[in-house]
Amino acid sequence: MSGTRRTSSKSYGTTAIASSPWIVVSVGVAVMVVLLAIALGAYRGRGPAFDAQPAPPLPTVGLADPEPSAASPTVTRSPRATATQSGRSTTRPTPTRSTPARSSAPPSPTPSGSEETALVAPPPSVSPLTGRYRVVESHADGFVGEVLVGNTSSAGREWTTRLTFPGARLGSAWIEGAPQGTAQRIDDGFTYRSGGDLPGGASVTLRFYVQGTQSRPTSCTVDGVSCRL
Repeated sequence: MSGTRRTSSKSYGTTAIASSPWIVVSVGVAVMVVLLAIALGAYRGRGPAFDAQPAPPLPTVGLADPEPSAASPTVTRSPRATATQSGRSTTRPTPTRSTPARSSAPPSPTPSGSEETALVAPPPSVSPLTGRYRVVESHADGFVGEVLVGNTSSAGREWTTRLTFPGARLGSAWIEGAPQGTAQRIDDGFTYRSGGDLPGGASVTLRFYVQGTQSRPTSCTVDGVSCRL
């Protein structure tokens, strides 16, 4: 009886598979679906990891900076972003020119090579008025003297005469033929100022009486110019 049961069980499995081929097809489809899912999962897990790898950087060439000198401007470099194919950016130096600082000190004067000419003050102008002294009359207690005043210019001018007689005293003074001026006594002499302008090229006589024995003055001037004695 045992042999009969074994034979019947084997024949039943074979008969069931032969009578139902859809079972084999279903099993094959399920196996293919599982393999396809595994393959898709492996592909999806591989894709991001592959994309996350950074792209190799572009080769850059280093530039040797020359040593700055006093005559040439200094060059400084600032980074500038450069886009690459992978979306990342690398920095490359961009040269920028800066001018050297200028000194604010004023420039030193340059010698012109020509000698400086010293400023010489012009000589004081000489009065065009002249004077000539002489004694007209002599007396026991004094004398009468005169000064002939002349104007060598072409314009009329006022004038002042100054005489000094040591130990003498002025008695009176007057002008011959012209408006009278003003006499003023001083130590050992007197001054006389004209009463008007003396025309150009003209002359006038100033006379005076002096009490004393000294008839020759120690000084006689007309507008600061010495008289002829």
